[in-house]
Amino acid sequence: MVPVVDLEQAWRELATRVGATGDAALATGRGLLAAWSDPSRRYHSVAHLQDVLEKVDELAADAEDPDTVRLAAWYHDAVYNGSPDDEELSAVKAERELTELGLPPALVSEVGRLIRMTVHHDPPPEDRNGAVLSDADLSALAVDPDTYRANSEAIRQEYLHIPERAFMATRAVMVETMLAARSLFYTVSGRRRWEERARQNLAAELARLRTGEQPRRPREEPEGPDAGA
Repeated sequence: MVPVVDLEQAWRELATRVGATGDAALATGRGLLAAWSDPSRRYHSVAHLQDVLEKVDELAADAEDPDTVRLAAWYHDAVYNGSPDDEELSAVKAERELTELGLPPALVSEVGRLIRMTVHHDPPPEDRNGAVLSDADLSALAVDPDTYRANSEAIRQEYLHIPERAFMATRAVMVETMLAARSLFYTVSGRRRWEERARQNLAAELARLRTGEQPRRPREEPEGPDAGA
């Protein structure tokens, strides 16, 4: 588990750089960490937040404004109920809270746009910020096969409100769509580092879904990055 104190310090430093200081900024960060730490999050947890932030750091040179991307990373799954409107609600939360902190409207708008982009992970050409956030979020597709499978199993636990057959069918369509894409990653570094392994993991998952193999119930919350859904 990622020490919350480390993430709190990371938030303080980021907030200071973008011009949000004082008790309100600290309270906002703690509220975000509380949301990410909800025990119902088996996969989209503080471990995922930490991983995405680390990948944004690794890809920072490719972003137009790395700190804006970092803010979007903090908020991109701030609301997570396993519902289709999670990204929209997360974007609205970010826009409201960052506005209350007095951040510039252009920055707030860009953060909201980036979060909404993660619905389909489809940044437009020349969208350097979007490319970095999308690649950082999907880098978990390229973990080792055992971790990938553990993450997939944890994701299933976040969607227990959806019947097994419906979940597997929807997941299969999503995986097929990703495999049909020309590239999963938008930065040169992302494609070089993660494309091949990500496709191998997706193909293996699709094979399991097609044979009707159900994810195992994880014994404990897996450590590792987001499996990309």
